[in-house]
Amino acid sequence: MSVAKLVFTPLSYTGWGSLKELLPEVAKYAPKRILVITDPMLAKIGIAQRVTEPLEEQGYSVTLYTDVVPEPPVETGEKLVSFTREGEFDMVVGVGGGSALDLAKLASVLAVHDGSAADYLNLSGSKNVEKKGLPKILIPTTSGTGSEVTNISVLSLETTKDVVTHDYLLADVAIIDPELTVSVPAKVTAATGIDALTHAVEAYISVNASPATDGLALQAIRLIGRSLRKAVTDGNNRQARIDMSNGSYIAGLAFFNAGVAGVHALAYPLGGQFHISHGESNAVLLPYVMGYIRKSCTKRMADILNALGGNSAYLSEEEASYKCVEELQRLVSDVGIPAALSGFNVPVSALESLTQDGVKQKRILARSPLPLLEDDIRKIYQVAFNGTIVEPT
Repeated sequence: MSVAKLVFTPLSYTGWGSLKELLPEVAKYAPKRILVITDPMLAKIGIAQRVTEPLEEQGYSVTLYTDVVPEPPVETGEKLVSFTREGEFDMVVGVGGGSALDLAKLASVLAVHDGSAADYLNLSGSKNVEKKGLPKILIPTTSGTGSEVTNISVLSLETTKDVVTHDYLLADVAIIDPELTVSVPAKVTAATGIDALTHAVEAYISVNASPATDGLALQAIRLIGRSLRKAVTDGNNRQARIDMSNGSYIAGLAFFNAGVAGVHALAYPLGGQFHISHGESNAVLLPYVMGYIRKSCTKRMADILNALGGNSAYLSEEEASYKCVEELQRLVSDVGIPAALSGFNVPVSALESLTQDGVKQKRILARSPLPLLEDDIRKIYQVAFNGTIVEPT
């Protein structure tokens, strides 16, 4: 692209122990009532208290909200927005994975708007975001979604997903502390890690890629490629957790500015219809989408192979692009994610409804280097079901 627009969260802290920056940042806003949004498991194991207790010790009135579920439906968002409006809060802090952070963004902005969350959905809403909303600080506890640096809140519909998106949803402060990810189970580490990798890969092959996002995406792929297996095998591996945290954050910056494409577009219906986690939905589709569009971006796939630790020096671009797909398959397998849709109990009878929902994701599909039409999407779901790499005929 000839002109690139780059947008970033105003302030981010990264690094082991960076949670210590929370209190100084909160003090700048002098809030009276703080709403901390997290999921029940993080409250149960004490991670959420690492945020709430220091705030309470400083005299802030803190309310902990834990009615958060994975892949939150619109109704969950509606309930939280109403709670935020009624509570007269003047700051929102999101702590957790992508679902908690997305809901925190939604609550902070729509708390000062009229109407329901559904009114502001990208595909079907009738209202526009017009006000910045409450100050918000986002603190991820997984290395995967990048939600702390994007302007999107994803909500599940009956069979697919939609988003509320506006730059007002960007965090005022993001705190990315890899120490908070040590307790994440191996299965979640794997799924969120492949999610982060998918962000970087799709940002790099996006039609909206730029030199700035290219640099971010490739570095994210390097960090994730060398550390994800280690983080899954040994969650206490400090360097692996640091690399994954940085990789996820940098991948978030890359895909927020360059966009994601076919993998995400086809992953949304999987989450909507079968409640497969977003990370797993991306993971199972990643090799098949990349294999299908391979011919449209062979040079870039050779670059991805090198960033993953491969070597394209003695290969043609064509050969390297094949090797890239193989390496993506290998990584997904090594971290324990099923290699085909059948491994998630998706029946063959669902492929057509998945196709019809996938076609609707035009905003995301538009960034694919190979245009993906209805028949292409149908073929990709079919090969992902069968577990075989197939290219367009």
